Amino acid sequence: MKTPTDFLFSLDMKVRDYECDLQGVVNNANYQHYMEHTRHEFLESLGDNFARLHDAGIDAFVYKVSITYKKSLRSGNRFTSSLNCHLKGPRLIFDQYIFTENGEISAYGQIEAVAVKNGEITRGEYFEELLGKVLPE
Repeated sequence: MKTPTDFLFSLDMKVRDYECDLQGVVNNANYQHYMEHTRHEFLESLGDNFARLHDAGIDAFVYKVSITYKKSLRSGNRFTSSLNCHLKGPRLIFDQYIFTENGEISAYGQIEAVAVKNGEITRGEYFEELLGKVLPE
């Protein structure tokens, strides 16, 4: 069974009241928000951010998202959002998991991103450079 220690990057968070729907559970779209926030924090942990990238003419876009929901989170729950990533052609693939406080899988997803430089899709050179900071060759 996977745990947050199996991942390249993890971030602890807490569910806020307004993220829940009428049934008292986190609305499905918020899991995607949690995963996105984790990717942003991962980028910052590597010394970069989306504003700097944009100023340099590079924009990263989500190309595809697939999320499976296993166990609902509720208001006040603490959880850990974790990610691994790898390159597949020009795409950066994120394998992301959200774990409950007791280690159960709440949701998992695969998010594919592409980089566009000055309006043209790249071959993933920026992603290669970025991952070179954290992945063994």
